[in-house]
Amino acid sequence: MLTSVVIAQKIQESRGTNTLKTLTHVSLALAAVIPGTILAAVLAHADTPADTVVMARQIDDLNTLDPAECYEISCQEIISNIYSRLIRYNPDNPSELIGDAAESWTVSADGKTIEFKLRPGLIFESGEPLSAQDAAFSLQRVILLDKAPAFLLTQFGWTKDNVAENVKALDDRTLSLTLVEPVAPSLALNALAAFTSSIVEKRVAEANASGDDLGNQYLKFHSATAGPFKLIAWRPAEAVMLGANQPAAGADGALRRVVVRHVPETATQQLLLEQGDIDIARNLSSDQLAAVAENPKLRVDHFTGSDTWYVSMNMAEEHLASPKVREALKYLVDYEGMTKSFLADRFTVQQSFLPTGMFGALALSDYKLDVDRAKSLLAEAGYPDGFELTLDVPSNSPYIDIAQSMQQTMAQAGVKLSLLSGDLSAVITKYRARQHQLVLVDWSPDYLDPHTNANTFAKNFDNSDGSQQRTIAWRNHWDIPELSRQTMEAAKELDVAKRKEDYAAIQTEVHETGPYILMFQNVPAVASRANVTGFRIGAATDLNLYSTIRK
Repeated sequence: MLTSVVIAQKIQESRGTNTLKTLTHVSLALAAVIPGTILAAVLAHADTPADTVVMARQIDDLNTLDPAECYEISCQEIISNIYSRLIRYNPDNPSELIGDAAESWTVSADGKTIEFKLRPGLIFESGEPLSAQDAAFSLQRVILLDKAPAFLLTQFGWTKDNVAENVKALDDRTLSLTLVEPVAPSLALNALAAFTSSIVEKRVAEANASGDDLGNQYLKFHSATAGPFKLIAWRPAEAVMLGANQPAAGADGALRRVVVRHVPETATQQLLLEQGDIDIARNLSSDQLAAVAENPKLRVDHFTGSDTWYVSMNMAEEHLASPKVREALKYLVDYEGMTKSFLADRFTVQQSFLPTGMFGALALSDYKLDVDRAKSLLAEAGYPDGFELTLDVPSNSPYIDIAQSMQQTMAQAGVKLSLLSGDLSAVITKYRARQHQLVLVDWSPDYLDPHTNANTFAKNFDNSDGSQQRTIAWRNHWDIPELSRQTMEAAKELDVAKRKEDYAAIQTEVHETGPYILMFQNVPAVASRANVTGFRIGAATDLNLYSTIRK
């Protein structure tokens, strides 16, 4: 077995070669020496290397690093730091789209065709140039693979049968996209700015294909990128290591590596940060953040988030099928009490599926803890003595803390809540299978347009188990053909004022009748060593950029 000193030496040697093979070997060796701690032995002392940033957060939902398959929050962030895409949000002004692989784009007068002109000189990690053929292939494979994020592009009317004719390279630098379904051009561009549109190298994906998987199995654990970082190694539920992609790193590429470690325990994150074993901690509690802020060697920064924290109520469960029961449960949550205590400075009350700051969002906070009103509603529903329910919840903080608060307040009205805690990935898997009664999770928008959240919270045309559109509404057996129609009409509306009115009406309907206890919008805080600057949490997950970090 390698000792920490030997591993440190190998890391130092790898800085000279910077080869994928060497770094992968070293990172895997590290994980073997100290399970769950991929960089603990990078050097023979606690401080992390000057050219490496080590970040601790929960990443047990990470199940793939293929952009055509990724849909969980952790993989969205990692992929957004690996791959280029046609366009991105401006980190300094998220309402503005800027070019990434594309230097310019035009929308036809009828809004049906978008043409992109790619930047010259973009180079993949293999050394080959990025072309419009790669961009076309990358979008096409999302449709052809038809995995979780495919709906972000199928909403344009693209199918396996027609995507080749509607997504095509006109020459090496020109990409033409034809929207089959009429959608607002702003919606289309916002969706194309999402992680799903990441550009993978066609040659590498095809060379490593297994059957007709278009390189899916290979790209789960490898990158084929022209972006700022490339994937060095990933050990599920342990860590991800990224290395600067030299052709795309830029003249001031200060970091050679970023390591994201899976550290679910917030107390462990705080200890590692204080000891210098990590540079950034992402999941500290309010009390821990306050303690860190008092340490002159550390710093805490707060940001405006866009995640929606909510409880889903599966209407297939007998009690939850009753509108009065669902309303009663909304009055059995101490929203303000939580944000004034253990969630202080980390969350605000927001009871809409759209986060404040997004176009059309309503700031809603009508539901408050009101046990008497809840008891009256339960009696009207035929349950004066209450009943029992199970709540699936991720086992780490603050999910479990929120669940325990709900368990206490719901008991005051006779609703006995049993908590079923587990890994985030297991909770989500059960949720996607519609096997829950209640589940506490959070949702991050895929792109900064209201349709991204409305499309899943307020759309369910087909409530059957075999539905191909498995939205959040579908997961909860909320059969809403009329509201679904309104949601799709809002996506097509070209008049900005009318579109805003449409989303206000949709939010009100979901707020009042939907099978969701919509609770909080996050105010993310990042704790870091004082010498680490430049990392910030963006309005969307793919704006959490590592390339701006300096040390």
